[in-house]
Amino acid sequence: MDQISLSSVASGDDSWSPSDKQRLLAWLTHLFTASGAVWGLLSVIAITAGEWQLAFVWMAAAVFVDSFDGFIARRTRVKLVLPEFDGALLDNIIDYLNYVFVPAYFLYAAELLPPDLRLMVTSLILLSSAYQFSQTDAKTDDHFFKGFPSYWNIVVFYMVVMGTAQWLNAALMIFFCVMVFVPIKYIYPSRTTLFRRLTMGLGLLWGLLNLIVLIQFPNHAPWLVSLSLAYAIYYVLLSLYVVYGRAARNG
Repeated sequence: MDQISLSSVASGDDSWSPSDKQRLLAWLTHLFTASGAVWGLLSVIAITAGEWQLAFVWMAAAVFVDSFDGFIARRTRVKLVLPEFDGALLDNIIDYLNYVFVPAYFLYAAELLPPDLRLMVTSLILLSSAYQFSQTDAKTDDHFFKGFPSYWNIVVFYMVVMGTAQWLNAALMIFFCVMVFVPIKYIYPSRTTLFRRLTMGLGLLWGLLNLIVLIQFPNHAPWLVSLSLAYAIYYVLLSLYVVYGRAARNG
């Protein structure tokens, strides 16, 4: 949006209206977000066919969209240009599909859980995440996630490439369901300020490592998975340091 338009909005000029180009860019941004539903559908189709590698490809495509749509939305100022369209609601719908429903279905269809617990555990994932997505402060004003941030797709990916036992998978999933309700703050990787460059750089490296693992699957190198897991550990430790280390210093 040009400087003149921004000045008009800031001064409360009711005569300002977005240009056709600005509206087109805003709608294309929302379309980009909505494309996540297509990747989600393709993921479900691949899972149903038992094509696990292909399913992860489509799930990765959904993560790619989610990684950039927020940045693009802020750049194109969709809230100002299209105030009648709720992009945040659209984003939540797509995120619930791809970060919750698709991974839960993967868990069930791929038999990653004990038969007697399969329906119960996947239902817990769906219900606990529905609670979290409905919380007004699930994403806090200071750019954190409150409670386990529904990274179910990532957890499922590691379970598959590491070949973990069904009972361990069930225990971990129940643990993460409980953590949804524990008000611990986790950093928002793309919007954190402390160690931002390091976090973004490691995040890109993590994505590249997982891409290599996915390409090699099922004959992937175990050390690549271990190296990839190091970023997950870094993420948790940084979240604890940013929130509780800062509180200790200020207290």
